[in-house]
Parts: sequence; C-alpha cells; structure tokens
Amino acid sequence: MVGENVLTKEQAADIRRDYPEIKQTGYLPLSKLESSGAFQSLIEDLQKPELAEILSDKLDLDLIDKPRMITVRRLSKHGDGRIHNDSKSKICTMLIYLNDDWDNAEGGAIRALNGDKDMDDYAEEVSPLAGNVFAFKRSETSWHGHPSFKGERYVVQTTFLISEEELARKEKRGGFQTKLKRLLRIN
Repeated sequence: MVGENVLTKEQAADIRRDYPEIKQTGYLPLSKLESSGAFQSLIEDLQKPELAEILSDKLDLDLIDKPRMITVRRLSKHGDGRIHNDSKSKICTMLIYLNDDWDNAEGGAIRALNGDKDMDDYAEEVSPLAGNVFAFKRSETSWHGHPSFKGERYVVQTTFLISEEELARKEKRGGFQTKLKRLLRIN
C-alpha cells in the first residue's frame, strides 16, 4: 500500500522540529527515546486503533489487538537498506516519511522488490518525501530494501507483531543493539 500527502510539508516540518535527538544510524525503539510536541502527536496517532483498522482493511489482515512496535530513524549509512524480508514475528510494517525533499537518484527510496537478488528489479518505489507512506503485509516473498544512502533520512516505522512476547523480545534486542553501537561507536 502506498499513500501520498498523508501529512503536509508543514506538519512534517513540525514533526522534524520536535524529533528526538538521534545521533546514530539505524532504527531505534520509541521506548528508548524522548518524545514531545508534534512528534508525540504523530506517535499518538500511530498508536490509535484506527490505524489497525485501516491497515487491516487495506492489507486484508486482522491487526485489531495485535501488539505494535514503533521505531524511529533519522540517519542512514551506506549499507543500510539491503534486500531483506522481515522476520516471521512481523505481520505487517508501515513506514511514514518526513523528509522535506528527496532525489531518488541519490538512493534511499524504498522499493518493493520482485525477488531477493536484484535491487533494480522492483514493482514499486516510494520516495521518502514528507507525507509518503509505504505499508506491506509480511510474507515469504515480501522482499524490500533501498539503494544505499548516507545522511538524514527521517522515517517512523510501525510494525504489528504476532505476540506480546515478540514485542518484548524486539524491545530488549533494540536496547542491546543501541548500547553496543554506543560502546563501539558504530555509525
């Protein structure tokens, strides 16, 4: 599912203004970050039951009462976005982008891929521009990724998971990875 103009440029600018201070690459669990202002308002919207209802309808899923995890990214490094398929613990993922402008030729635009071998063999490409949304149902063939990009790439990811146990495991893992990156200064 692809959506455009879900947020205005002005709303996205307000969210970026209130974005958590993130100085490392990768997705960070929301639970490890401070949130306030317009950013917090976005998070509250992403946690509402209406999002589960909309995605359930659009992706032919039952997400009502499924646990969700929100992760946040501000910085990408070369090597991020490799071709992958999400783990079986995920039911679906939705990405909402917040970048003011973007040149897809420089990388970083998410692609729904036709297979696991070729980044240039894709069915859909979504620019990470403010207000663009990309959501998909996890399956054995839901390959995705983006061409390499280094720099600011604002995105908030909402993932619906199969169980509370998986949510707890992912939250714990995210915390460990964050601490390890800080210790090793991996960016």
